[in-house]
Amino acid sequence: MAVVLEAKNLEKRFKDFVAVNKINFKVKEGEVFGFLGPNGAGKTTTMKIIQCVSPKTSGDLKVFGLDVNEHPREIKQHMGVVPQMDNLDPDFSVIKNLIQYSRYFDIPIEEAKKRANDLVDYVQLNDKKESPIDKLSGGMKRRLVLARAMINNPKLLILDEPTTGLDPQARHLIWEKLKDLSSRGITVILTTHYMEEAARLCDRIVIMDNGKILVEGTPKNLIKKHVGDHIIEAENTIEIKTCLEKNNIEYEIANESVEIYSENVPHITNLILKKCTNSSVTARPATLEDVFLKLTGRKLRE
Repeated sequence: MAVVLEAKNLEKRFKDFVAVNKINFKVKEGEVFGFLGPNGAGKTTTMKIIQCVSPKTSGDLKVFGLDVNEHPREIKQHMGVVPQMDNLDPDFSVIKNLIQYSRYFDIPIEEAKKRANDLVDYVQLNDKKESPIDKLSGGMKRRLVLARAMINNPKLLILDEPTTGLDPQARHLIWEKLKDLSSRGITVILTTHYMEEAARLCDRIVIMDNGKILVEGTPKNLIKKHVGDHIIEAENTIEIKTCLEKNNIEYEIANESVEIYSENVPHITNLILKKCTNSSVTARPATLEDVFLKLTGRKLRE
């Protein structure tokens, strides 16, 4: 597959603050590629550089083989953007929001009307076509913003936290559409705080913190490499921690629990129950959220 986007030693500075610290990554055609990280990790700044709205300080970033600082207009012509906050025009109806937006791309009016009607149907808003924006639910607005991002038939779709605040039905519909767009060869780059969303949608992800990329890979491989298949949870008490240490069992502190990453669930579970505690011990499949918390910590970021 062709490489749609490639970063080499990409850096973004704001005076003395380094927001993006010499990162490297590639995104291939038709791939769903995710940026994960706590607040302030640098992922949104990276997205803004990709969108050609914030110039890079140094390094190299090419989209469609073009430098983002030197060819922003050409890149934007083939890019669709779904921002974190809905910014639809309240003065226009659903269909007119799409038609008006098409003017930024010099799309002829008849072609714009056809595309707008097709996209309204695609995101299942046909019965709201003439509705004002303030009459739409949060999920409807999000679907309309996605439709608007598709008006120029983009090769690359950028989404910043596309399903934040949506109910499960609206979220799953957005997921369905993004998977469909990827299957058509459209490259999708997104940021999200929903680990389930990243695990379901993304072919590959990077986890960022403090402006750097900590890891890169498929969700499945990152889970396998960093936490294993299963996690055993027990009560966070001095007795249990002392017992685990005596038996050379490594563990992580997770608030009121201790967590043990293990491939041998029966052995570890039996050992804890027989030697450490009479209280409950549970085992569950490891998730991408476990990887995220292990690598970036559990401290709250504002």
